[in-house]
Amino acid sequence: MDFENSFYYVYVLFSETDDKHYVGYTHNLHLRFEQHNKGLVPSTTNRRPLKLIYFEASLNQQDATRREKYFKTHYGRMFIKKRLQNYYANQCSNLIPCG
Repeated sequence: MDFENSFYYVYVLFSETDDKHYVGYTHNLHLRFEQHNKGLVPSTTNRRPLKLIYFEASLNQQDATRREKYFKTHYGRMFIKKRLQNYYANQCSNLIPCG
């Protein structure tokens, strides 16, 4: 099985410029992350540098796009915040104060 080309990825990027998230999906996570950080994606060009903080893999494109849409909802954002609570506990930012 060719794992690299078998999955569709939903990912969450964290902008170190505005302390906000960007959610997207792709068939090639490595290439897409590279495009984001090189400024080739219009929606994140002015939000660099970006960190990949979370991703999920799906075998089906429709499952991945459904999950992407969920992450963009209020409940999806709450899921990400809870899922990454240890990550956020170690980060100081305007989004989540330290302490």
